[in-house]
Amino acid sequence: MTTPVQRMTADLSSFPNLVVIYLGMKVRTLRGLGTLFNFGPKISAAVRAKPDGLLLHESVVYSLFPLHLGMRQYWRDFESLETWSRSLPHQQWWQNFLKDSGGVGFWHETYFMRGGMEAIYDDVRQPLGFTAFAPMEPAHGPMFNARKRLGLAGEPAIPEPVKERAS
Repeated sequence: MTTPVQRMTADLSSFPNLVVIYLGMKVRTLRGLGTLFNFGPKISAAVRAKPDGLLLHESVVYSLFPLHLGMRQYWRDFESLETWSRSLPHQQWWQNFLKDSGGVGFWHETYFMRGGMEAIYDDVRQPLGFTAFAPMEPAHGPMFNARKRLGLAGEPAIPEPVKERAS
């Protein structure tokens, strides 16, 4: 007996500025296992705090070996995501990570309902996502932060938590 397929779709008309971000943390060294497992409860607590603009958070397993975990998040708009990413606790996570990656590579890819995509790959040693087919370039100058990578005008509501170092 066949079962008819029930095809559905999502009416996103109420979310004209929707932003979807995929994030990942890939273990590179034995030390990275501790970094990754230490981070999970922090992310869970941040999600439970219900940041303004976060519509949905889903955990993702990219691979078991090497261990590569992540998440997919849906945000109301870029400004909500940007404000959260520049505020505590994310601000402190980012500052600490850029001092010492703890044996993991971190990346995100962001997709915008109104068009545009941007990404960052920190201590990711093998191509993945966009870098598997597009040339990589250093994230300096206009490529240093998401707003600049997207070519968005204006200034964020909160200053950058990490200043670009002169290269």
